[in-house]
Amino acid sequence: MPAHCELVRRSPWLLVCLLVGIFLSPGFAQEHPIRYIQLQRDIIESRLRRASQENAERKNGLKEIFIEAGCDADHLREQPVKRQKLPNVIYTLPGSSDSVIVIGAHFDHVDRGDGIVDNWSGAALLPSLFQSLNGEPRKHSIVFIGFSAEEQGLIGSDFYVKQLTPEETPKIQVMVNLDSLGLGPTKIWLSHSDQKLASVLNAIAASTKLPLAVVDADQVGDEDSTSFRKRHVPTIMLHSITQPTLSILHSDKDNLSAIHPDDYYDSYHLIAGYLAYMDAKLN
Repeated sequence: MPAHCELVRRSPWLLVCLLVGIFLSPGFAQEHPIRYIQLQRDIIESRLRRASQENAERKNGLKEIFIEAGCDADHLREQPVKRQKLPNVIYTLPGSSDSVIVIGAHFDHVDRGDGIVDNWSGAALLPSLFQSLNGEPRKHSIVFIGFSAEEQGLIGSDFYVKQLTPEETPKIQVMVNLDSLGLGPTKIWLSHSDQKLASVLNAIAASTKLPLAVVDADQVGDEDSTSFRKRHVPTIMLHSITQPTLSILHSDKDNLSAIHPDDYYDSYHLIAGYLAYMDAKLN
């Protein structure tokens, strides 16, 4: 996630619920069963610790973790990106329909710092989310994408969407983007998110007693879901940045010690449940 200035705008979550008319209830999870495998915390944390300094090694490490998580090698591929040394890394979990859910996170980082927060924190979750969803038959094909060259201007995600055919784009029901998790509880960038999709996430968070708040970052930079919104794909963007933690990005402070393990695991738990629910309920 590029960081160009120090302004983060907060938005009231109540406004979202009122706009779409969703009323939250403690029985939401019981009324809407969410089926996925919850991985142990040590697995999630061990994958976070496997960040490499070089972006090429990160790409290779991400593929290795996908395979270790049980990915079928036939569905794991590299997508060469025009005028870039590194490809996008893509794994597709097939579903029973031709509808698609995309979940993405960039694996590249700037030279300064270790890039654990921005954005190995997001990329390292992709294989774990696959592993959590792989235990049940899925209605949608779920496409996990490690984007390259985000820090150079969303190049990997722009290339991915431009390669989609006019028939493929409408099949994407939602694009979930993960960028800079673990600095604190999960945040949603509401101005970069479809409000109905965001409200469903809020309902799941309330039911499972997992924290979720809104922090918009329009004055800070951009992120990979923008490439999809330009093609009219509904998106939801998740992060953990607040004004006090913004200075960690693109600095020497972006290292493993910046991560709050409890918050990072809560983010994994919430996102896995959200993906499972959306797969079951989206038409």
